[in-house]
Amino acid sequence: MDWYQKTAEEVVAGLGTDALAGLGTDEAAARLAKHGPNALVAAKKESRVVRFLRQFTEFIIIVLIGAAVIAGFLGEWVDAAAIMTIVVLNGVIGFVQDEKAEAVLEALKKLAAPSAKVVRNGAAHTLPAFELVPGDVIIVEAGDSIPADCRIISSQSLRMDEASLTGESQAVGKDTGASDAVLPLADRTNMAYMSTHAVYGRGRAVVVATGMDTQIGRLAAAIQQVEVEPTPLQKRLAEFGRKLVYAAGFICVLVFILGLFHGEPLIDMFLTAVSLAVAAIPEGLPAVVTITLALGVQRMVGRNALVRRLPSVETLGSASVIASDKTGTLTQNQMTVRKLYIPGRAAINVSGGGYGPQGGFFEGGDEMVLADSPGLVAALKAGVLSSTAELKQTAEGGWTVVGDPTEGALLAAALKAGIGRQTALSGLTFVGEAPFDSERKMMTTVFKDNGNWYSFTKGAPEILIKACTHINENGVVRPITHDDKRRILRQNDELSQEALRVLGIAMRSSVEPIAVHDISSLESGLVFLGLAGMIDPPREEVFAAVAKAASAGITPIMITGDHKVTAVAIATELGIYGNGDAALTGAELDALSEGELANRLEHIKVYARASPEHKLRIVRAWRAKGEIIAMTGDGVNDAPALKEADIGVAMGITGTDVTKEAADMVLTDDNFASIVSAVEEGRGIFANIRKAVHFLLSCNIGEIFVLLAASLAGLPLPLLPVQILWTNLVTDGMPALALAMEPVEAGIMDRPPRPKDEGIVTRPLLLIMLVQGLIIGVCTLAAYVVELYIFGASTGRARTTAFAVLVFCQMFHVYNCRSMLGSAFNNGIFANRTLNMAVVLILATQLLIIYVPVLRGIFKTEALGFTDWAVIFAASIQPLVWMEVVKAAWPKGRKM
Repeated sequence: MDWYQKTAEEVVAGLGTDALAGLGTDEAAARLAKHGPNALVAAKKESRVVRFLRQFTEFIIIVLIGAAVIAGFLGEWVDAAAIMTIVVLNGVIGFVQDEKAEAVLEALKKLAAPSAKVVRNGAAHTLPAFELVPGDVIIVEAGDSIPADCRIISSQSLRMDEASLTGESQAVGKDTGASDAVLPLADRTNMAYMSTHAVYGRGRAVVVATGMDTQIGRLAAAIQQVEVEPTPLQKRLAEFGRKLVYAAGFICVLVFILGLFHGEPLIDMFLTAVSLAVAAIPEGLPAVVTITLALGVQRMVGRNALVRRLPSVETLGSASVIASDKTGTLTQNQMTVRKLYIPGRAAINVSGGGYGPQGGFFEGGDEMVLADSPGLVAALKAGVLSSTAELKQTAEGGWTVVGDPTEGALLAAALKAGIGRQTALSGLTFVGEAPFDSERKMMTTVFKDNGNWYSFTKGAPEILIKACTHINENGVVRPITHDDKRRILRQNDELSQEALRVLGIAMRSSVEPIAVHDISSLESGLVFLGLAGMIDPPREEVFAAVAKAASAGITPIMITGDHKVTAVAIATELGIYGNGDAALTGAELDALSEGELANRLEHIKVYARASPEHKLRIVRAWRAKGEIIAMTGDGVNDAPALKEADIGVAMGITGTDVTKEAADMVLTDDNFASIVSAVEEGRGIFANIRKAVHFLLSCNIGEIFVLLAASLAGLPLPLLPVQILWTNLVTDGMPALALAMEPVEAGIMDRPPRPKDEGIVTRPLLLIMLVQGLIIGVCTLAAYVVELYIFGASTGRARTTAFAVLVFCQMFHVYNCRSMLGSAFNNGIFANRTLNMAVVLILATQLLIIYVPVLRGIFKTEALGFTDWAVIFAASIQPLVWMEVVKAAWPKGRKM
């Protein structure tokens, strides 16, 4: 049996404690030594050294390190130093970005329950929460944060906000009764759990679990056991790197064998093979990818999204499913009155969401004039006077409730009519209250003024209506009839069917004193004033975000601990749930086999009363279908699923520390719309990475063709290793980085997500890169042959010309890569200032390499004349010219 299935007496006896005196000091110390501090044990974090070294574990990085070692053995120290510089730069950028994200995350952390009121040796003490042990008796009052898992043994109208643990948006009433049934967390009304909050009443509870034995502790342990898998981008890059190395190795071996077959010296062919390897591997690619991601992260910070792991940016762009919690993520986590029923009036709609005073009252589409609605004003005043909560304005201009969220909704509704607490009081003096309890399902407050007494009652309509003998209809009080009661209950049913939580409001006035503690007299002879239907409403910006996600081919689903009717209503309003879709409770999900769940998965859009285990199962089911799933949420109950998902997105303001620790990304504004912006940014980043890869590989293919063709033809090497390395790292790398600055393409959110198995280089892209590389290679080799055999230039001069043609070809070609099908001139040739600056800088640097004596010695170049430059320009512009011809001739609507 679990603690909630035992009586309070059995719990106290089982834990060897005393309900009134608590534990003794010596016994508490002994139990602390046995059970340990009441704190979550964080997973051991890697040291900074290990995190830095982890930046060098990518396959292509290891290949580059190997290439640097080989270059060093061959005495090519310049080449080795250049390669290692780019490798270290790549590692430093990734490490610094990770450190920044962790620093911001630490700043977001807050202590959930730093202290607790504990009874020991018969006296109450305030102790640090970490000193609590099983068997401790604690005192719980409104506003307290629960420091451990506890069994309630005394409750005076105690109500808890458990949204962070269960997803339940309404405060839950607590009692002391045991249950024979097996219940989910959200339905255990005699338990209080770590990280939840008391919002009303007071009580006593016995600590039954501390630290890692609490529900939160179990979640934390589950999170730590989930292994972090490589992101889709990391997988694609690793696969791409392997294929690239295999292809380069094959070509190198082929050229080496062919050279030996033609009688070339062994050492010369080995150096040629090394040159080919240098040409084949884009040394600048890791740095380009890392910097592209880092730039994307900086842009996303401006859009309120903090990325903890660089590759997560692109992963979110690949998402095909977004599984979102409801409370606080899709909704405002602020109860709001949506509809009112006032006798004698048509249904009244209330605009505005949350606890702010913005909004109005509408009847039949027309805004109401309050002066003409005395019944409405009376109901709103009674709603204020029957509540003990307070609304407060925050420093940021928002509003928050201190107390029960339901009462906060009534106070906010009254404020929309200009009725604050002082206006409602208007000379009344508070006498006392009969707090809400689960048996009466009502709460009453009592006031008096000069000679008159008043009581204001709110509660469950079906209970409250039995206590009413009169009704206020348009400001006129008359006896209530059977038809009136039937009409009121029908309105209650209609509001409930809209997933609204409904409260009835009534009052009584008397010239005789009203006894607060005589419940039977206090809550009788009431005048019925109206019904208030309330709900935790969707965030305004979520409507457009959900629609945008759907247009992008992303399936949004809701997973919540709230009730099914409420969840479906919110999901339907947002456009997540529609005709043909299904909704399941956690119990219904448990009844499905894995195969049945897989078959129905695509139609299930809402999961209600879901536990952390259910969320994990749902995430795993989608991943098993090959989908990339992003899980969003703010409560502790979301953390394991966030860790398991391809990318977890936590809320920075309302999110718990456990959730933030599990997430790949934290939204600093708790705005669901920021997730869609992050998806858009992620797609744009991948598109820019693909553009960079397109540019780098097509250039490398050109270099391979030049060396391979020259080797097969028996020509002297047109390019030296140091020249190839300079081209790969600098003249290729800088424009590739500038391509990362390209803005997100228009219409990128109108496309479906990329298939999970789609690599960075697709077959159409590979074909176009081969063609472009061939053009670059032919132009370079043609200039080399013209210089060497037609103009009779020296090998050094011809090689310098080929070197210049290769660099200049690539500078023209980079403009081809801004768009696969669009003309380079359509995108605005000067739109990307960073790219233009990079091109100008590289061209200027190339002139320095050719004409500055010191640099000529390093790069083994010679000064060129006018004729040489004419050849260079004529050859270099060909890639741009021919690709413009191809793009112009390409059939519209056909993919390249």
